[in-house]
Amino acid sequence: MPSLALLAAASPSLMSAALAVAPPEAQASPQPDIAPVTWSLEAPQETPPQEGAPQTAQPALDENGQPVGEIVVEGRVGPPKSDPAEAVNEASFKVSQEVDRLLVGPMAYAYRDGLPEPIRDGFGNVVRNLGEPSNALNFLLQGKIGKAFETLGRLAINTTVGVGGLFDVAGKRADLPYRRNGFANTLGYYGVGPGPYLYLPITGPTTIRDQLGITLDQALLPFVIGSPFNKPAYAITYFAINGLESRLRDDPEIGRIKADDDPYVARRESYLAQRRREIAELKGEPIEDRDDYWGDLNDGAAPASPATPAPESDTAPMQPSGGAEALLITQPR
Repeated sequence: MPSLALLAAASPSLMSAALAVAPPEAQASPQPDIAPVTWSLEAPQETPPQEGAPQTAQPALDENGQPVGEIVVEGRVGPPKSDPAEAVNEASFKVSQEVDRLLVGPMAYAYRDGLPEPIRDGFGNVVRNLGEPSNALNFLLQGKIGKAFETLGRLAINTTVGVGGLFDVAGKRADLPYRRNGFANTLGYYGVGPGPYLYLPITGPTTIRDQLGITLDQALLPFVIGSPFNKPAYAITYFAINGLESRLRDDPEIGRIKADDDPYVARRESYLAQRRREIAELKGEPIEDRDDYWGDLNDGAAPASPATPAPESDTAPMQPSGGAEALLITQPR
């Protein structure tokens, strides 16, 4: 019979006869509606959300079409811009710290405890008096004529009445305070940047600008006057006394830096912040930053307001001495 079923399906007349004899229920059953499939190359249109349908949150976008509210973390690899030779400088710093612990510190304490204070003060006065020509010249180069002549007056009084600078007669009797200055300050006064930070084995913390200024300060007396300031005996005595005095004066700061979690970074940032402040004071500009170590060294004085210009101080900014960690500190204070 399969052949009959196949024949009936293939013949329309036989199919009609089969439907005629089919039960009425089968003839009346409706056929399901099937929607025709249509195709289009047009872009699909967005269907507006129906009322009551759940809404999908869309991320907020900024003016550039980028999502907002995201946390972006940026960083840089390598040494800071101010300290491109950080690895070498840090190695030099660690060596200097060890030398200070074993040699310089004990020598400074022996100098302090072994000599009476009046004698030590006299040695310090002589060292400062030898730096007065550089102080006066740089005040003149900076256009501070009054302070230049006051410094020359100090030099004349202390060299004569003060027995070669052994006694600070000008400061105690003539009301002429000691104002330190130098070529590094003059360069900064006229806008020369500090350049890369350096930590030299003998000099200590410095920058390219400050080291150049220190070199010019040291060369002034030997170049202009000559003997005896160009003799090795003078240089050794001068640097030794100046180094010991500076080491004792900076002992509190050295202790704070050694106790820091990162002593090298603390020393670098303290030095750079101090020099920025000194140049700003010299120029009478607002002091825009202040280092914590500077506040400690000033016995917790309140920070200066960034909007307030630095006052014209009676004492000039401290010219970089080349650091207190080394014995041969190159500039008197």
